[in-house]
Amino acid sequence: MNFRSMEEFWAFYVSQHSKAATRRWHFAGTLCSILCLIYAVIFNLWLLMMVPLIGYGMAWYSHFYVEGNVPATFGHPIWSLLCDYKMFGLMLTGQMDREIKRLGKRPVLQPY
Repeated sequence: MNFRSMEEFWAFYVSQHSKAATRRWHFAGTLCSILCLIYAVIFNLWLLMMVPLIGYGMAWYSHFYVEGNVPATFGHPIWSLLCDYKMFGLMLTGQMDREIKRLGKRPVLQPY
């Protein structure tokens, strides 16, 4: 599926994270990967290999076992990563629920 803009992809991305538990797993994975990155840079560069394993591992778990869908990363890795950080920031500031309500009124493109 081709998206013409980041805003189009964002609406699809949010629809693929409809369950609060999925979003919490993503938040935890992003936070742990950021902390691992900081630790690796300061103490042991070999741990840099763990950064994507931790972040993606937790996020993909949530898609397969909580949300019941395929991660958007498989088809759109860059936009998915950017949207993951956007969602992380919105959750950190308590604005994600408002964003879900805002996007809930729009039709969302389906990937297939």
